[in-house]
Parts: sequence; C-alpha cells; structure tokens
Amino acid sequence: MRNKNLATLMIIDDDLDLLDLLSAFFRQKGYNVCTYEDARMALNAIETKEVIADVVISDLRLPVMDGMEFIKRIRKFNSVLPIILMTAEGSVEVAVEAIESGAYDFVLKPLQVPQLLISVQRALFLNQMQSENTNLKNIFQNQEFLGLKGVIGRSPGFKAAMELAQRVSSSLANVIISGESGSGKEVVAKAVHELGERKSAPFIAINCTAIPENLLESELFGYAKGAFTGAMGQKLGLFEEAGNGTLFLDEIGDLALPLQAKLLRVLQERKIKRLGENQMRDISARIICATHKDLKKEVAEGRFREDLFFRLNVIPIHMPPLRERKEDILPLSEFFLKKFSLMNGNTTLKGFSKEAVERLESLSWKGNVRELENAVERAVVLATTEFIQAEDLPSVQAASAHEQMQGENQSSGAAFSIKELMSLEELNMKYIEFIYKRNNFAKEQTAKELGIDRKTLYRKLKDIEPQD
Repeated sequence: MRNKNLATLMIIDDDLDLLDLLSAFFRQKGYNVCTYEDARMALNAIETKEVIADVVISDLRLPVMDGMEFIKRIRKFNSVLPIILMTAEGSVEVAVEAIESGAYDFVLKPLQVPQLLISVQRALFLNQMQSENTNLKNIFQNQEFLGLKGVIGRSPGFKAAMELAQRVSSSLANVIISGESGSGKEVVAKAVHELGERKSAPFIAINCTAIPENLLESELFGYAKGAFTGAMGQKLGLFEEAGNGTLFLDEIGDLALPLQAKLLRVLQERKIKRLGENQMRDISARIICATHKDLKKEVAEGRFREDLFFRLNVIPIHMPPLRERKEDILPLSEFFLKKFSLMNGNTTLKGFSKEAVERLESLSWKGNVRELENAVERAVVLATTEFIQAEDLPSVQAASAHEQMQGENQSSGAAFSIKELMSLEELNMKYIEFIYKRNNFAKEQTAKELGIDRKTLYRKLKDIEPQD
C-alpha cells in the first residue's frame, strides 16, 4: 500500500533484474516505488493520474517507445516532473538531446546506484524549491522593489545596497558583496542579475563552504571522462553551465588558496580548463562573489590572495545586518508568516499581536534573516490563537544567553563546552545544537551535515530551542 507521506518514484526498464534491484534499493531508502517494463503503460498511468510520481527514472533504449519519445510526450502536459534517463551511451550528443528533450538528468550504465540516489534527491529538492517559489510568487505577486517582485526591505541600508546593485547591473565590473551570514547577500546578487541584460540567462549560486575542497574544483570547472576515479563521463562545470548568465560564488573568503589562484586566472583570462583536459574554453558568465569575512584582514594574515582581492574589489556592496535594519523586520516577518502558514496549511493566522511586534523589533537577530525566518516558522507551528503572541517567539533573555554562548565559543575556539559529565544522549543533543547554531539556524544544511532527515531534526529541536 502506498504511503502518501513518502516520495513516489516511477522506474521504467525492460531489464527485469535491474527493475528488481532498483525497486528494492529505493524502497529500503524510504521511497514508494512503481515499476514498468513498457513506457506506454507508464505514460498512461501518469496521464490518467493512476500514479502521482515525484520523479521518473527511465531507460533510454526501450521497445516500442524509447526514453526520448517518452519525455517529449510527458512534456506536452507536465513541464515540471523530473525525469532521469539511464543510458549506456555516454556521448555528448546523447546528453544534449536528453536535456533538450526535457530530461532533468541522465546517468550512465553500468549504474552507480549511489549516484542515482543523489540525482533523485536533487530532483526532489528542486521540486520542493519550485513549489515553494511558486507559492511565494502568488503571495507577493504585487510587491515590487526596483521592479523586482518579492524583494522585501525598506530600510536605508537595504535600499542603498539594492540601488547600487541596480547601477552596476549592466556593467561588466566585478562585484563583491559583504555582510554577515544570513543578511541577504544572495538577494543583492540576484538583483544585479535580474536588473541587467543577463536576466533571461541562468543564475547559478554555489556556497564554497558547502562542498568539500576536493569536489569543489570539479563542480566549478567540470571534468573529462577518466579525469579521476568515478569520472564515467564528461561533466560541464558551473562556469560553463551559467552560460551568458551569472555565477554567484558565496563565501568566497573560505576558498582554498589553490582554488583562489585558479579563480584569479579565470577572472583575468575569461577561460577555464576542465579537469583532465588541456583545452582552454571561453566563458561568458558574469561572476559575482560574496563573503561574511573581512577580506582585508584575511589578506593581511595570508589566508586570501591580495591580487585576487584587488581583482574582485572593483564594486564592493555591503548588506547591513538585520539589527541595523529595524525597518525591515516587520515586513520580513509578515512575509514569513504567510509563507509558513501556507506551507503548514494554517488558514487562521492573521498576523502578530502588538506585544509580538515589539519583541520582534527588540531582538538583535545575530543570525540575521535566517534566524528571523526560523523564529517565525516556529511561531506559526506553535501558535494557538489568530495572532502570534510574544510568548510564541524567542525571549530576549534566551537570545542574550545564546549570543553570550556564541561569544564564549568563538573566543575560546571550542566547538562547544562541556563543564560536567553528561550522558551520551545529552552529548548528542549538545552536538546537534552546536551544528544547528553554526549553520545560523538553517535546518536543511544542519540535517544534511548530521546525516538525518528534516523530520528527525524538527523533533530533536523541540528539546533544544528555548521555551518561553
């Protein structure tokens, strides 16, 4: 019986042994799975809504109707369903045709099943983000700033950053955006992209701290087949994927020195070389960087290249922290209230009480917009009345204690302090709390680092987050 709370995968292949293998693997990983040997039957199941699939995995070479034709037929009535093609043909032409036909991704046979799992997870995450983005566009379709829909802010500091972004959007000058983690640096980068001539091209963002150093280079530059163990085919890097659009490199201050040297060369020559190749390739993407660090200090202490700093620091844009943008707190809070009310199916919430507004504006929000978003999400879940009350929000005392603990940890250099013996469970909770706060209350990243799902993290956070 299908569990409606699990993602549903549809797998199509005329190799019955492979179907059994993939079906058993994904069911063990917690997915609903339905299998088909014939693409026509699978197409009919989707058309008649007999199966509501979240992701489709299909072989390329199938009898009667092949994978390409299957994709084209589906795209006539469903433009967003992710379809992953499996193929033994690793040519560039096949890859290009698959993507142009509407495939989300393609994987090579013989299959590396963990690689297929990652592709499925990415497709599901993309679906979630697209769904949330659609909902947010519907909520704020009439809200504009400089012609940008859904951009929220009215403080002088926010306006100054956004107006500078508008002025440089049509130039080719390098832009570096500074500001604390969670303050909205990516909003500024998107504004530079959306307000310029590149708005119809891709905007691709990558956090330089979110990917291990040994993988980051291949993500940025791409690689040729056989460049390293596991490189079964060639892969475009993000510099090339961005095309004529924008590549946003967040937390550039954490980039390793060898990669800093390669980035400098890219900025100077506007060329890249894939791993395992000798051929230089032109790139046309605009590169925007951001950091929460003081790069002048990093240069002085030898952790950041001076020549790269001067190359990047042509147009510096600073996004002030939320505590210096008090005028933005309430509109952002109202935005998050509508967002999480929609996501949680809560149709009764009308807004914030007067006392709740006062508390929102009195907190220092050291985690900036991310921390505010987390607090409002928690309040939406816990609210028992039509208006969110002050007691649904973090207390000033709890926030001060949190900031003090952060300061002690930073000054001591310790990950977290243990002043007395504790049980294994207490130590486990302490570590979860540390990772959660280190990520500025970003649940998705915290769950990923801990290797647990979001539901498990939510359950554990109930015992961590301060209760009023």
